[in-house]
Amino acid sequence: MRRDVFQAIADPTRRAIIGMVAHRSLNLNTIAEHFEVSRPAISKHIKILTECGLVVVRQRGRERYCEARLQQLREVSDWIEQYRAFWNAKLDALDDFLALEQTTPSPKKKK
Repeated sequence: MRRDVFQAIADPTRRAIIGMVAHRSLNLNTIAEHFEVSRPAISKHIKILTECGLVVVRQRGRERYCEARLQQLREVSDWIEQYRAFWNAKLDALDDFLALEQTTPSPKKKK
């Protein structure tokens, strides 16, 4: 089953694992040492990360090492970018409006 990359980043443990293996390849035991959950629970998280293509597990001797494949995060970045562009345009319009308000004299009230 191919999982969605959004499922992978929805969980804080999986985000932490991605952060760890983004810098260097780590074996499963080293990853598990950083969490207060069981080794099988970490293996399930790794399996989900593997199914969505964010992590590749390679056998080296008796150890299994996890390597990041962060290209899949492009999908998340593209999705976020549409909202970044939307909000940047809205905030720029607000900035223009406020600048205009500050330079335009307000009408005097009649007493």
